[in-house]
Amino acid sequence: MARLARADVFDPLEVSVFHCINRCVRRCFLCGHDPLTGKNYEHRKQWLENRLVELAGLFGIDVLGFAILSNHFHVVLRNRPDVVATWSDQEVARRWLLLCPLRKTDAGEPEEPTAAEIGTIANVPQRLAEIRRRLSDISWLMRMISEPLARRSNREEGTPGRFWQGRFKAVKLCDEAAILACSVYVDLNVIRAGLARTPEESEHTSAQRRIEARRRIEARQPIASGVSSDDVEAAPSTVKVVSSATAADAWLAPLALKESTTAAGPRPSSSAARCSDKGFLPLSLDEYLQLLDWTGREIVSGKRGAIPAHLEPIFTRLDIPPSHWLDLAQNFGRLFQRVAGGRRTLEHQRHRRTGRPLRTRHARLLGAG
Repeated sequence: MARLARADVFDPLEVSVFHCINRCVRRCFLCGHDPLTGKNYEHRKQWLENRLVELAGLFGIDVLGFAILSNHFHVVLRNRPDVVATWSDQEVARRWLLLCPLRKTDAGEPEEPTAAEIGTIANVPQRLAEIRRRLSDISWLMRMISEPLARRSNREEGTPGRFWQGRFKAVKLCDEAAILACSVYVDLNVIRAGLARTPEESEHTSAQRRIEARRRIEARQPIASGVSSDDVEAAPSTVKVVSSATAADAWLAPLALKESTTAAGPRPSSSAARCSDKGFLPLSLDEYLQLLDWTGREIVSGKRGAIPAHLEPIFTRLDIPPSHWLDLAQNFGRLFQRVAGGRRTLEHQRHRRTGRPLRTRHARLLGAG
């Protein structure tokens, strides 16, 4: 069966969550230690993470999770056209001119655009509408992640040619069960590749960044005001909150979605580090880390583990049969090609052009029915 066209599933003007993957050409270790040439390109992982941090503060897209490996990277994204709609015309133009600067500093950093430069976009309605749309389009964000890294790497090696294998792969995550399974799959990718033993040792992953922020709270060190709602809500009242510090996960979307206390609406971020302050999973950061640790122990051979009793309601609430959980967390990338979700969720997902329901033979793995 032919794979669905991306345009039949994704709409940049609709809030959705996506799992995106991009691989190096021929899956070569162009971001790690190349066993054939003996060259080490590990530093490029930091280049990529730095670029993610930069774009998270400019695009209208939440970064929910990420993992950077030696020959590919994963990123879980939620586009936020509702947040972009709250930005003024001048703010939209300013952000775009920082993404595609007309002028740069001697260090190569984008210079703050002038009022006249902002006006060249803000005063042209058709151009402004197109840029506003681009700022919540995952294709544009993935393009601005991949292209600079490819150019910089080619300059470093003094060689032309392709760096990435092709167009990035994207899977739409249609419900909370799919988002949870994909998040765990992404955060455990480094462990499954044999590059780390535990989530806290997994370099260049969202799990490591969230754990670093959690440890900072436990150590009662200062954190930035408004940069991580999970951390701020969990922090003791004695923790000093100052704007001069930056939490390790400041640019990531907060994990916990507290439906009883979270106000409806876009919730633009109070920090310039990320798009919004809205969470994405109905469980706390501590619960997620416990689930991540348990799942990692079950997948990695030679380790033993058992499901903690208090984690059982998570499966029940999200309608995930426990017998299917490990298969989901271990093989998510292989099981789903364009959309991921339970049968009930996918009944409401339709082709954008034909209006027909989307079908996937693996929907049964994400719930009963």
